[in-house]
Formats: sequence, structure tokens, C-alpha cells
Amino acid sequence: MPVKLFTLNGVPDDEAEDVRALLKASSVEFHETSAGNWGISSAAIWLNDNSRLEEARALIANYQNERQARARAEYEQLRREGRQRTLAHAIRQHPLRFFAYLAVIAAILYFSIKPFLDIGK
Repeated sequence: MPVKLFTLNGVPDDEAEDVRALLKASSVEFHETSAGNWGISSAAIWLNDNSRLEEARALIANYQNERQARARAEYEQLRREGRQRTLAHAIRQHPLRFFAYLAVIAAILYFSIKPFLDIGK
């Protein structure tokens, strides 16, 4: 019986490709399901052979640890060089978008809270 090995919902395309390539390089047989037309199904990589489950999970865990270490190193390097993107950078880059989002958030808060403020009247 197939076993879900790796969920693909919310996974970046490059990571999914790396996991597929890793499994193929290790001759681990798998099949893949998509999220469907509306994106509500479980997109995943399924292991065909249960006897290789621990090996496949170990391969993926090792890959994810390496990916995490690379991402942290890249983040630290950008931060040291002062090129890491911050909220201030995002606001300076797109000020109109920021204030539009802020106005929408304020409107939602206002209309969410207003009925409770009117109860005492």
C-alpha cells in the first residue's frame, strides 16, 4: 500500500524538483498526486515500496537539513552585507501598496469592531 512520503502543498517548485531528483537518483520508486483543478486536494509524493520508507525519509530529512543550513547562511550573509530585505525596504519600494493595504486593514477592523461599540447606545 502506498505511503505519503512528502506533502507538496505550499512547497516551492525548486524544493519539489530537488526531492524528486533525490528520490530518482537513489532509485526510490514513487508516484505523485496533484492538488487538483481547484487546489484543494493533497498534492504529495507517495512511496510505492514500504520497505524503503525509512531510507526515503532519511534522504529527505538530510536534504531539508542541508537546505535549511544553506538558507540560513544566505540570510546571514545578506544581513551582514546590509542587503537583507526588511519592512522598511518594502515600504520604500512600494509605498502606495503599503498604504493601500493599511487602509484595507483599518477598514476591516473598523467594520468588525463597530457593531460591538454600538451595543451600548
